[in-house]
Amino acid sequence: MTDRATMKCVLVEAPHSMRIDERPVPRPTQGQVRVRVHFAGICGSDLHIYHGDHPYVEFPRVIGHEFAGVIDAVGSGVPQSRIGERVAVTPVISCGDCTSCRAGRPNVCLNLKVVGVHVEGGFAEYCCVPEALACALPAGVDDRSAATVEPFSIAANMLSRTGVSADDCALVYGAGPIGMTVVQALKGVHGVAPLIVADRLDDRLDRARSAGADMVINVDRTPLDETLARHGLAPTLIIDAACHPAILEQAMRIAAPAARIGLMGFGATPSAVSQQILNRKELTICASRLNNLKFPEVIEWMRRGQINPAQFISHTFAAQRVQEAFDLLETDPTACSKVLLDFTAA
Repeated sequence: MTDRATMKCVLVEAPHSMRIDERPVPRPTQGQVRVRVHFAGICGSDLHIYHGDHPYVEFPRVIGHEFAGVIDAVGSGVPQSRIGERVAVTPVISCGDCTSCRAGRPNVCLNLKVVGVHVEGGFAEYCCVPEALACALPAGVDDRSAATVEPFSIAANMLSRTGVSADDCALVYGAGPIGMTVVQALKGVHGVAPLIVADRLDDRLDRARSAGADMVINVDRTPLDETLARHGLAPTLIIDAACHPAILEQAMRIAAPAARIGLMGFGATPSAVSQQILNRKELTICASRLNNLKFPEVIEWMRRGQINPAQFISHTFAAQRVQEAFDLLETDPTACSKVLLDFTAA
């Protein structure tokens, strides 16, 4: 247990205003654990918060929802034996009582709160969360990998919604960070082949190929539908990790009959959906939000070596260099996959 009085954290005070702040070290209340944060990942939603276009955040806010560390203190009602436990923290706080929670879907709880959005987050040396959010890590999962459990849980949740068969012909739109978690899960966990990845950036497509994609297509140079038709491919599983409004329309056209289409993001621009195509092919469209208790599953993937977080992590910055990390993500996104902040020396 720390005897320090203050800690450093990343505070977004208002849109476009972020700084390293000094705050009192929080004390865990009943049912909480305090995590000494080691590493935290930067998500696209953190950038949205910084720019003021996240729909749910209130300022000022300590951001960060992808993080891992060690429990160093516990509140009343939590076993002392958890102190010293290495953990990854799921950011989903649900009420347990609403219709969604009772239906086994706490990730869409009617009273949902997200760590780093609705409550103070993990871009800090210390963060207090409900005990159930702290998921124990085996010795084989290192600290940096542990900080990527959350983004991989997004892929796990999406694929649990669509279902996956080793016989699927899978297409992933987008080879950014979230798309890459899907690629790794489809290939390393489920053994899907063929696995096709479409993007506009060659650097990202190169990463996808390294992660196991059987075919990559730069859609700026090669029409996707023509390429698939030329190879006699009709995807039975399509995951939209790029979230452009035109993608759903195209995905429905190129999908095989009875295919499943998974949507991994949300935007303000609507997509046009042809009910004729939807019904004629009897397509299934699945949305996904956050993760529904998927952390243990992802941690097991890591323990077994079915996914490779080291391949997913492109950069690590000392926490004090958070502005530099954000700038890199925004000015040179092709150079980045997952960018981590290191709080061990903060």
